Amino acid sequence: MILLRLYWEFFKTGLFSIGGGLATLPFLYEMQARTGWFTVNDVANMVAVSESTPGPMGINMATYVGFTIAGIPGAIIAVLGEVAPAIFIIYIIGKILQKFKENKYIQYAMYGLRAASAGLIFVAGLQVAKIAFLRTDLYNQTHSIASLFNPLAIVLGIAVAVIYKLTNKHPIIYILASGVVGVLLSL
Repeated sequence: MILLRLYWEFFKTGLFSIGGGLATLPFLYEMQARTGWFTVNDVANMVAVSESTPGPMGINMATYVGFTIAGIPGAIIAVLGEVAPAIFIIYIIGKILQKFKENKYIQYAMYGLRAASAGLIFVAGLQVAKIAFLRTDLYNQTHSIASLFNPLAIVLGIAVAVIYKLTNKHPIIYILASGVVGVLLSL
């Protein structure tokens, strides 16, 4: 029964998360709240691991959750659920777009889908930034505004953004360097 539920949850995520891996985040947060299979911090960790490993983020996240819940069969079923909608949709869209790619309504629909994807990615980015840069658990204990912010994470985030903008190297360099800095700061 759990395998069927894993498939269904990730099928829905794959079906409606238009825009790629980061667009899956709102669905993962909703899944987390509804199922309790993982925590909000697990989502942030999944993003970090998914961004630093090969493969699409949604697939990596489905693999992680599926494996955590039901081992290797769970990982396989969750990934199949995640990719099944894309396979069917891409096949159908490919057939339709060949016939109607110049149709103004198809172009308007694509315009709307791009805007929706950008909005979902923006919200997901805000949620990840909240987890990375704010210490709400510490703030809830101390009620001190100084304890709310995580200054080292904020400085690291700004530094990576600035250095990336200036040097435009491959993202894996920043991910690996940030992981090393995180380890060094914990010593």
